[in-house]
Amino acid sequence: MRARTPFIAASLALASGLAIAQDKFPSHAITMIVPFPPGGVADITGRPTAAALEKVLKVPIAVTNRPGAGGAVGNAAVANAKPDGYTILMALSSISVIPAADELFDRKPAYSLSQFAPIALISADPTFLTVRTESPWKSAKDFVADAKKKQGQLSFSSSGVYGALHMPMEMFMHAAGIKMRHVPTTGGGPALNALLGGHVDVTAGGPAAISGHVQGGKLRALANWGTKRHPSFPDVPTFKELGYDVEYYIWAGLFAPAATPEPVMKVLREAVRQAVQDPDFKAQMDKVNSPISYMDAPEFRKYWEADAKRLAAAVKVVGRVETKPAPKPEEKK
Repeated sequence: MRARTPFIAASLALASGLAIAQDKFPSHAITMIVPFPPGGVADITGRPTAAALEKVLKVPIAVTNRPGAGGAVGNAAVANAKPDGYTILMALSSISVIPAADELFDRKPAYSLSQFAPIALISADPTFLTVRTESPWKSAKDFVADAKKKQGQLSFSSSGVYGALHMPMEMFMHAAGIKMRHVPTTGGGPALNALLGGHVDVTAGGPAAISGHVQGGKLRALANWGTKRHPSFPDVPTFKELGYDVEYYIWAGLFAPAATPEPVMKVLREAVRQAVQDPDFKAQMDKVNSPISYMDAPEFRKYWEADAKRLAAAVKVVGRVETKPAPKPEEKK
């Protein structure tokens, strides 16, 4: 028995050393999946967030765009990823809509919300009803009046069926009593390109995506889906001001697979807390007129759950939506 004592002690020491090595996180690069193409809110928010996280964690953060099915492809990739903290997701509010839409169509869900663990909320902005400056519509009132005369003739682009830019448009059309042709694309960037290229008449866009084009004189914002006017667009009224009871925010937040160990989640949460205070990150978010709306995991979870319930209810109100495929020019990035 005594002869075995050194062996047992050595084994315990080795096991302890392995545990310490395994507990060290992160020890190599982290992948941040953005479930949309470049040019949209998720990508515009994700890249400066990744850059700021690299400074804190001292490892590379590789941003990988995984578009498809209104964000479902990228979301599902993270939902089913190994829960070790090395695969995280920069999701938009549409993460909550897709399971509700799957239920509406009685189809196998791409993922469930229980497969995600929230890390932190980064931003939360109202979307804007946006047209080209050469269009005849100077206000939302002008647009609605024309849309009523041309029921089903005007078209709008979105980031995908039931995606982050589709839902606000459906809510608006339902409230205004108008019908338009839906042209879904693979993300916010292609949806914006569709408008800029003259392939559609209107789209919904977050301030981070549209601000440069508005300032450059290419686009005009007619109204926003928030409860108050956006500080970067003080002359643009809210739909509520105009008598339409609609409210929608396109938020961007970080998630990990649900089974990610708590010590790893703690490291990620603390890293994001520091990252959002980084001067370069703040400057990047200011540049695209997207105020930082940081929430740590506990507060973000409550916000997310409340928003998910509201969006699930909106999906039921909107019901099944018929769409037409996007023309090829809109898929350009």
